[in-house]
Formats: sequence, structure tokens, C-alpha cells
Amino acid sequence: MKYYLLKEVVSYLQENAQNINLAKRIDNNIIIIEFNNKNNLYFDMAKGNSLIYKRKNTIKAKKDFNAPFDVVLQKRFNNSKIEEVELYNDDKIINIKVNSSSSYKKLTTILQLEFTGKHTNIIILDENRVILEALRHIDEFSSSRVVKVGIKLDEVPKQSFIPKIEEVEDIDAYLYKVYEDIEARDIENYKKQKITQVSKKLRKLEKTIASLPKKEELEFESNELYEKANLILSNLHSLKPYQKSFKSINYTGEEIEVELDTRMAASTYSNDLFKKAKKAKHKAQNIKIEKNNLEEKVEFLKRMLSNLENSNSIDEMEFLYPKKQKNQTKTKKSQMYESFFFEGYKIMLGSSERENIYLLQNSKASDFWFHLKDRPSSHVIVQNSKKTIPDSVISKAAKICAQFSSDFGGTYDVDYTQRRNVKIQNGANVLYNPYTTISVKV
Repeated sequence: MKYYLLKEVVSYLQENAQNINLAKRIDNNIIIIEFNNKNNLYFDMAKGNSLIYKRKNTIKAKKDFNAPFDVVLQKRFNNSKIEEVELYNDDKIINIKVNSSSSYKKLTTILQLEFTGKHTNIIILDENRVILEALRHIDEFSSSRVVKVGIKLDEVPKQSFIPKIEEVEDIDAYLYKVYEDIEARDIENYKKQKITQVSKKLRKLEKTIASLPKKEELEFESNELYEKANLILSNLHSLKPYQKSFKSINYTGEEIEVELDTRMAASTYSNDLFKKAKKAKHKAQNIKIEKNNLEEKVEFLKRMLSNLENSNSIDEMEFLYPKKQKNQTKTKKSQMYESFFFEGYKIMLGSSERENIYLLQNSKASDFWFHLKDRPSSHVIVQNSKKTIPDSVISKAAKICAQFSSDFGGTYDVDYTQRRNVKIQNGANVLYNPYTTISVKV
């Protein structure tokens, strides 16, 4: 972070921060400091790319950090009074000096935030500048400036260049803008990653559909195999062992030569041909169903791409297309529906008539059912064992129903009720009453 920006932040804190309510690590390199009146600043101390920013919504910690650094940070700075904030040694180092009262004595502690390129660090010091803890410990083999608990911290060598000074009209607004830029960049990168993953899956499905044999070709193959098998069967009495071929009259009255497989008896070969003919016939009968199922998956993935493209947060994209967990592939293949998880609830989406029917037949009376009002749509089921579900879950399930049932953005009415109120008429056609209608925008 640039020198002039750090100088502006120090001036801002000198005017607006008297106490520290909370100091806590929320990511590997990020700490949040809550100054008085819930004035939160985030310090991202990543090497070579350190930043200070503010954001409107509080970031949740990715995990509980309980290293010695975290213990000392919270013990020394939570509920502490700020004595001094300065740009230490007129360098890219912020010192926040605090006093905190324990049951024994008053403690003076310095939080040293070093924005010094690859040596960026957070170091906790006592009043004599002896190291109590540090985000990164540095031994004598790594650097001439050692950062170890219990030793006095050496000064950072002063840079000889004159820093560039620029005017910042409103540092508070600037810090919000820093995070907005980070978020926009992260969202764009994450979106590209997710779209690439879904597009790859889509191309694979489309390639599979293109490579499917045609029904007419399979029927022709089956008829040829049946004819050959029957000709061999009707000429078994005249065939000799190890005979390679024989001539016979086919069903159209033409004389043809029939090849034999010398690796097996003619009767065995005939049975093998009958099996292959039956398999080809069965595949011909089911190829349309298989193609329809694959095309429905293609349609679902196209809508997934559209929804990812329209997403404006990483959380929303992760909800729509989460990272694969261990053993998830096997589970996904065995599922007759698409599934999402939100606030502890499992939301199931039927992306085809077959999947809609499956959900209707396999859901419980207490589950909640969703469907677009007065128009064809996917069926959505929220697994539930109580009389009600949270409003946030209702909104999310209704939005999923609209997102994957329509090709255009807009406002849609979605009906929902408990599954016990839904009566199956034919296939996925139902009647339902009573019900509630919610409007969602997608």
C-alpha cells in the first residue's frame, strides 16, 4: 500500500478511533479491527499486496484461528483504549499503541502493521518493543532482521527515496472503494472459472449427443444380425466344423455368402448373433429416451450458464454451482434430480418431466413444493420435517424454480404449499390447494 494512503489512514484513525472493541484474524492474512462505534477496518497483510479497506457487510471468518498470534492479539487488543496512532519512523509502518486493564495490571501493547512489500507483517510488541507475537516469524537464516518472540525488534532499514504524495479527498470513501474493486475483480475471476467448468461439461454432453447412433441405423443393424443368425441356424445340418463361410438364399431371394466365426461352433455363433441383434433392437427402442434425457441436461446447463452470468456475488455462484466434494460424483450420478443446499435445507429441482415425476413420488407430506403460477415449470421440493420453513428458504426455493424454468429475466409468481396438499393427476400434472404465492425477480 502506498505511503500517502497509509498517512491518510493514520490521520483518519487519529481523528475517529479512541477504542478497539475487537481485533481478530478472519483469514490467513487478514485481520479485522473494530474501532469505536463499530467502525471496522480490514487489514489484508498479504506479502507484496497489502491493503486496508472497509466494507458495508461484515466478513465472516473462514475458520477459527487459535494460533498463539491470535490468542495474544485478542487478549491485548479486545476492549482496549488507544493511546496513540502513528506512522512509525515516517515509514510504511502503522503503530497502534493501546492500554488494556487486566485483573493484575495495566498493559501497554503496540500493534505494528508493516506494509513493506515482501516483508509485510503484523507484529505485537510490549512497551519496550519486545516481540510478544507475530503473524510471520522470521529466523536468522531467512533475514538479517529476526522476528522471534522474546527479542527486541530491530528497526526496518529506512528507504532513501522520497515517497510520492497525492491528495485523497475522502479516505473513508476511498477505503470502501478499495474493497469494491477487490470484490468486482474476484467476482469476475470466479465467474470465469465457474462458466469454464459448466461450459466444459456442456460441450462434453453435446459431443455425446452428436455421437449417438441413429434409430434407423440400429434397427438396420439388428435386422441384419437376426437374418444372419437365422440363416446359420437353418443351415446347421450342412455345416462342417471349422468351415469359414457358406452360401445361402436370403429373405429377398438373393444368393449371399455368410461369414462364420471359426473360433466357436456355428450354433454358438448363431446364439451370439441373436443376443447382439436383440441388444441393438432394444437400444434402437430406447435411443430416443436417452437422447431426450441428455438434451434435458444440456438445457439445464445452458440455464445454469445464464444464471451464473447474471450472478453478482461469489456466494450466489457457489450456491448455484458448488465445488465438488469427495465422493460427490458418485452421489450426483445416482440422483434423479438437481440439488442445492441453503441454510441447512436441501432444495431439490426437477429439470425434466422424468425428474419432476420422481420428486413428486418420492417427497414427504411435510416437504414444501414450488411451481410457477399458471404455467409449465420445474417442480422444486424443499425437504422439511416441520410445519413451516424460514422466509429466506422460501424466497431462495422460489427463485430457483423461476431461474431454471424460464429463459428470460423478470418478475415471476411462484406458488408453494406442503406436499400433502399436492394431488398427482397424470405424470407431472397436479392439482393443489391451499397454497401461497410469492413474487421473485430473476
